[in-house]
Amino acid sequence: MTAGNEAACRSDASATKLHPTPSTRQKLLLVTRNFPPLWGGMERLNWHMAAELSKSFEVRVIAPMGAAQHAPPGVTVREAPLKPLRRFLLHAAALARREARQWKPDIVLAGSGLTAPLAWWAARACDARTAVYVHGLDLTVPHPIYRALWRPALRRMQTVIANSRATASLAKDLGIDSKRIHIVHPGVDIPEPDPTARERFRATQGIAAETPVLLSVGRLTERKGLREFVSDVLPRLATQCADVQLIIIGETPSNALYAQVQTPQSIQDAANKAGVGRRLTFLGSVPENALSDAYRGADLLVFPIRELPGDIEGFGMVAAEAAAHGLPTVAYALGGAVDAVADRISGRLVTAEDAQAFAEAVLETLCTPSDGNAMAAFVGKLAWPEFGRRVCAAILPTSQ
Repeated sequence: MTAGNEAACRSDASATKLHPTPSTRQKLLLVTRNFPPLWGGMERLNWHMAAELSKSFEVRVIAPMGAAQHAPPGVTVREAPLKPLRRFLLHAAALARREARQWKPDIVLAGSGLTAPLAWWAARACDARTAVYVHGLDLTVPHPIYRALWRPALRRMQTVIANSRATASLAKDLGIDSKRIHIVHPGVDIPEPDPTARERFRATQGIAAETPVLLSVGRLTERKGLREFVSDVLPRLATQCADVQLIIIGETPSNALYAQVQTPQSIQDAANKAGVGRRLTFLGSVPENALSDAYRGADLLVFPIRELPGDIEGFGMVAAEAAAHGLPTVAYALGGAVDAVADRISGRLVTAEDAQAFAEAVLETLCTPSDGNAMAAFVGKLAWPEFGRRVCAAILPTSQ
């Protein structure tokens, strides 16, 4: 990232002077399958990527049906059917190619590895620069067709932006030149203080003010490790905290590129077998305001991710979101979690699969007040405007 690129990507008043009218701005086409009305970590990231980049570029997006009504102000969306996957890819490829020929973007950006071939093919039609934001799992999908067709496209990208050091390492393993790889961590919203949220959440859930509450947020997959957590860690905690509760927010994935699931019933069965079944509450998918209340109403986020072949935790956005709400996280030190959790600042990182160490870290964190100023400083580096500036600087030619 050069000083010239940083200047070109400032999103304040000086950026407006650099780009006084839309007609003088460079054009950027974002091609993604991850965009609202679906709501998950990758969908939020792509929405914010479009919103932040629109401060420096004219932005158009190729995204699934329903995306247009959720588009950031000033961003045009062309829609393709979400399902089945093959239909989305074919339709989105045609739309991207048409936009490239008619609108002639300067940069074509893939919102994940899945759409990298589409972005590359569209860029060839207008001699545009190519870039892709990769998340981890999109580099490790084991399907032979994906490996045969998608990996070569990823290697052809002029800029590869990775969400963590772990993902950047995977990109290098695929043969992508390290000089073309940039690391830009996903951003977070910095919420306004809400002193009533904790009490409101606990009242809604019928939880006493003094009850220790652990929170889990995310899709229910094998990689998230909840079944192992309730079997191996929660019983150890229950011996020290008689009334500890675990609130689980999230559902099994339906549109994930590749994931092995853990059903709520399988997690509950494991908890019942371990004698801690009554301590679990499943809330399923919740709206943003309810999730924000949960972050404020809990005492700690647990992130007991597992190391599975071909299934990496690319970053761990929920840990960053928790920190933005002042909630510490205890996580196994795997994948992108080592970037999402600042050890002893926004939580604790524990040796993978060490259930006893995880339980001890939870108990220590519950008993030790967090340094709010240090956590706020860490989160400030992950704010969405900073994310946008860094992505912008990565995709612009270094001569600019």
